[in-house]
Amino acid sequence: MAKRIEVKDLDIYYDKFLAVQGVSMTIQPRSVTALIGPSGCGKSTFLRTLNRMHELVPNARVEGSIVMDDDDLYAPSVDPVNVRRQIGMVFQRANPFPTMSIYDNVAAGLKLNNRRLKKSEMDDLVERSLKSANLWEEVKDRLQKPGSGLSGGQQQRLCIARAVAVQPEVLLMDEPCSALDPISTQAIEDLMLELKANYTIVIVTHNMQQAARVSDTTGFFNLQGVGKPGELVEIDETTKIFSTPSQKATEDYISGRFG
Repeated sequence: MAKRIEVKDLDIYYDKFLAVQGVSMTIQPRSVTALIGPSGCGKSTFLRTLNRMHELVPNARVEGSIVMDDDDLYAPSVDPVNVRRQIGMVFQRANPFPTMSIYDNVAAGLKLNNRRLKKSEMDDLVERSLKSANLWEEVKDRLQKPGSGLSGGQQQRLCIARAVAVQPEVLLMDEPCSALDPISTQAIEDLMLELKANYTIVIVTHNMQQAARVSDTTGFFNLQGVGKPGELVEIDETTKIFSTPSQKATEDYISGRFG
């Protein structure tokens, strides 16, 4: 079940440094939300707070709230590992486990989560996950070969298969195509459009054409100057952000006047 996320008055700190300030937004289920903005404005930092990866950095913390459906993700009783199980992450650089086969890469998340499955059930889940990532036809005859032997675009789809294998409700993608060629990028973009039927997807991208192509909603982050916190300038339907944004800073960024 795809989930809706409500972010309210979120401040993100690295020790005493306020990195991102006052973010409030609603992330709709079964949709793609793109986060755009210049480098260093806190997009990826914000993304990592959604599944509590931010706090893996020593002395990092947040103030404010992130609620998924009715669950406060930062409530004292909530296990961050469980949050990361529900909210999967795909990183900028494809990171298949280099010593593992394609099959074992997909199965790894399930094993880490102590899912004990019969061999036939695991086979089915691996196949289903690779099909979800549009990779099955390309790898079905070499499942026991190393994942690191795939092309960059295939490795990124393998990482997406690994993320969906644990059946999360939300998928976070941090610039998933920045290291890929145009054909591989299109394959990942097509995949996002298919996956949003079952997932809530949030993507950070520097590629504004990509945001315009794949997202339903776009949020623009910016910062006032060096050493100042990043902030969400505005968030709206993607068509509106790219045609008639309500803030001049958004228009300046999209038209290439800065960034």
